[in-house]
Parts: sequence; structure tokens; C-alpha cells
Amino acid sequence: MRRFGRSGGRSSAGLDYAWPLPIERTKSPKMTEGRRVEIGCRTNDPGPPARYQDMPSESRMLTGDENMVDLDVIVQYRIRDAAKFLFNVRNPETTVGHAAEAAIRQVVGSRPIDDALTGGKAVIQDETKTLIQKILDLYGTGLLVMEVTLQDVTPPNEVIQSFKDVASAREDKR
Repeated sequence: MRRFGRSGGRSSAGLDYAWPLPIERTKSPKMTEGRRVEIGCRTNDPGPPARYQDMPSESRMLTGDENMVDLDVIVQYRIRDAAKFLFNVRNPETTVGHAAEAAIRQVVGSRPIDDALTGGKAVIQDETKTLIQKILDLYGTGLLVMEVTLQDVTPPNEVIQSFKDVASAREDKR
């Protein structure tokens, strides 16, 4: 409930009275609705099959061993605290997007490329989820991160042939 543009408290169960519209206004967001932010891609058509548009400015990241990786991430979240969600953040989706991009860059930047491409995806997802939640709590957004999913992890198109050559050389050595 807003009274003169500021938080006027929370309404409780039962009959609540409110002042007329210019003085008091109520707004209740959908608390159980799942929301999502996409980093590195945008959904053009939900499908089936789903079609995505690549966003290279978001998806290209530097790994800990100074390699480039193209990474698409989907972050699912929901509202945990309606008052914080309504009054502390002006644009929550953008805030989650920026926090998610910063977190995934930090986590991927501290690990070798093999972790991102093979068996370390689950660890990267867990660390990213924890870091995003810390950032959102620090900002006081009232949001809860439900899941972080790495969709597509590949070397960039410009270096994919070189990457395949290195991988085949490793196999030949073994």
C-alpha cells in the first residue's frame, strides 16, 4: 500500500479500508509467479522447438586460463518480499540481468575453459546462483533466485576450428 507515494505499511488478512485514490494506492505483485532473465540470448519463439537469438556482447566471456567462451545463461527467480520489490528497485528485471551477468563473468573468469565446457557446469551454476543471490540481497531487491541454467557453452565461432585442432591434438597425444 502506498500513502502519498511512500510505503504505508502492509495490509493484513480480512477487511482493510483505504483512503481514496489520490492519497492511498494499493498494488500487490504476483508472489508465486516465476520470472526469468536470459543472458547471452533472447527467445524469439518459445516453440516447440524454441528459437533463440544470440547476443554476443553478453555471451562472450574470458575464462581463468585466458580463453574465450560463448555462454548462454537463464536465471529463474521470484518475488520473496513484496515491499522490498515494490519500493527498493526501480527496474527489477534489469537489476537481475546485470547482477547475473556480473556473477557469471566472475565465476567463469576464475575457472579454466574445460570446467565450462565439460564436467564443471554444475559447480559453475551453483556458484553463480549463490553469488547472484548475495548481490540481490545486498541491493535489497526482495527477490529469490530459484535456478541458474547454462544453456549453451561453446568456443566462439571465430576460434572453434582452432579449438577442435587442439582437442584432436590432445587425443592424438593420449
